[in-house]
Amino acid sequence: IRKEKFHKSQHWGYCNNVAMLVGEDKPGIGGEPLPGQKLKPQYSVFPAGVGSDAPAWVAFDKQVLSFDAYFEQEVPEKNQELYRIRHCKIYFYLEDDTIEVFEPRVKNSGIAQGTILRRQRIPLPPPHEDQFYTIDHFNINIDIILYAQKYKITDCDQFTKNFLRKMGVRLNPPAACPDDPYTKDRRKILDSMKPLRPYERIDTLKQFLEHDGHVLRFFCVWDEPESMFHDPRELVLRYYLSDDTIDIKEIIPVNSGRDAVPLFLKRDKLPKYAPTGLYQPGTITSRTVLNVFGKLVGNKTHYILDNRKTGAVHQEFYRDSDLKIGAVINVWGRQIILCDCDEFTKEYYRTKYGIEDFTPILYKAPPLPKPEKTLPPYTGFGSEEDSLCSCMSLVLKPPQKDFKKFMEKDRSGMDSNILRFVAKLVTDSPIDKDRKFIISYFLSDDTISVFEHVQRNSGVLGGKFLRRGRIKKPGQELFKSEPSEYFKAQDLFVGARVCFHGHNFLLVDADEYAINYMEKHANEFSMADIDVILKKLKDVAEPRSREIRQMFAATDPEHNKVIEYDPFRNLIVSITDGAFSEHEIMTLGRYYSVRDEYEMDLHYLLAVAQEKLKKNNFENFEQLSAMLVYNDREKCGVLPHEICRTVCKSFKLPLADDDLQALLTTFEDDHKQVEYKKFVDGLNWRKNQIPAFQTIKVPLK
Repeated sequence: IRKEKFHKSQHWGYCNNVAMLVGEDKPGIGGEPLPGQKLKPQYSVFPAGVGSDAPAWVAFDKQVLSFDAYFEQEVPEKNQELYRIRHCKIYFYLEDDTIEVFEPRVKNSGIAQGTILRRQRIPLPPPHEDQFYTIDHFNINIDIILYAQKYKITDCDQFTKNFLRKMGVRLNPPAACPDDPYTKDRRKILDSMKPLRPYERIDTLKQFLEHDGHVLRFFCVWDEPESMFHDPRELVLRYYLSDDTIDIKEIIPVNSGRDAVPLFLKRDKLPKYAPTGLYQPGTITSRTVLNVFGKLVGNKTHYILDNRKTGAVHQEFYRDSDLKIGAVINVWGRQIILCDCDEFTKEYYRTKYGIEDFTPILYKAPPLPKPEKTLPPYTGFGSEEDSLCSCMSLVLKPPQKDFKKFMEKDRSGMDSNILRFVAKLVTDSPIDKDRKFIISYFLSDDTISVFEHVQRNSGVLGGKFLRRGRIKKPGQELFKSEPSEYFKAQDLFVGARVCFHGHNFLLVDADEYAINYMEKHANEFSMADIDVILKKLKDVAEPRSREIRQMFAATDPEHNKVIEYDPFRNLIVSITDGAFSEHEIMTLGRYYSVRDEYEMDLHYLLAVAQEKLKKNNFENFEQLSAMLVYNDREKCGVLPHEICRTVCKSFKLPLADDDLQALLTTFEDDHKQVEYKKFVDGLNWRKNQIPAFQTIKVPLK
């Protein structure tokens, strides 16, 4: 065979007057076939169509042609069958022309079934073994030979039919698939045979599949009359809906003196009543049989299944319909009361039986109230929190800090979470009257620090006045059991009087951050809550509305509908008779203030931006300009606002988002497009440096 294949595939030829072996399939110059030469395709050839030009392994990915086939297998070693019909599936993978033969597994067949031929390219039978099977070799009702095994293709699925029709293949009519004669005879024998022993199908699979994992739980009590202390025993009854079994577990209290056992009652079906005696094994069965012969024919016996259950012993067991709150069940002579159930059990009975009353039964006295823990008074050693920890446990532990509050209120970026107030001493001393203090409240741990403003020739050293720490409110007993009260953020506002370790301070002003923070968190600071202030003002000012209108008209002679802040403050003070604090009046003024709109100074913005870029050593202006030019597809010199902002963010430009937005806005043209070349040149502090603070102006009020 090898010799024949050798002569068919190769022949002698001459190249440069030298005799050599030349293959028949070798093309000529440029890949063109020689005269009289017919090249055989190595893979399936699909007709050119409207589809994509993707390769076959992409276009036909996960597309398989499925054919139904069978083959005959000789069985020479058995007399019962001469041959065997084996049904199989032939899969043709379009992406690479590979073929797989698979035989579906049949239960109890005794044959090694599954994959007959692994996925591979299969050559054609001799004398064309140098070629492989392609899609052109497949059709319905034909025979194909795979490795000397003859397969009969009988049919295919709908996808395969549609695909072959599109390929221009005329499909043959489907062929009938013969039955295996031996399997057919065995099926007849099995159908005619009757079981040698009585058989009755008892199907519990449906109940198991529907209710597997569904358990009804009842809380029960067993009042044991014969116990020494006559105390009720708490139990938990679980009813398994999958097989109607019950188990009971006892809840053993701590230090009760009883041994802990896994279960009070093992899982099993529970009879409704306690029998007078135990049944012998075999008395209660699921099936009943009859002896047909009895003792008439010697010692021979023949039993048949009794469908009427003659003489069967019936025993009733507890079902889900017998269990409800208030019912008393007999657990092998023990009377157990069902007192309560869980939510799943209530929903089950509400859905299946329509029960709505699930009032629990009180079977024990309510627990005694826990006595209040009396703490000893503070001794004066260490902090109050540290001394209190020694009363909580034998193992001394340091007091726990509020770590969550610390993480939320700690400094983060531009948010310092520090409220700063300007304060003065409340004193009659002429020296101390002019002293100014900065009170800082740290929201992360409720601590306070006080610094004194340095004034030249005042005779008082400035600097740290009170180090950072929590400050107790005045007027509290020192040695007491209750924890002391400390100053909180709500106690500090403009106009408040506070006493720090004997020094009385009057808060006269606050920085912009503190005022904005209090207004944003108005639910925590009532002095900055405009709704509370307006409601309070309405109750006071409603009877004097005419007087208020006259005072407003007198203050605004030009009828501009605006007045200065100082007359407005004096008016509120006169109306409320001092009931409003300075912070509340300030909140009113800020809420109804008129903010003058002014244009942003471009040089000032560029000066601030260059200062920040210089401090962060940012010099990637050429790369930034190149990236903006790359995004300008039309090369018109302008880009949308959002694209410029995204590019700047990608370069991690060390500018705040508000400053960046303002800068981009100033470089916009009439069509709201940013002139990015001017923008980059303005930021370039190397070439176009603006002297620091040259154009800074006094901000408008």
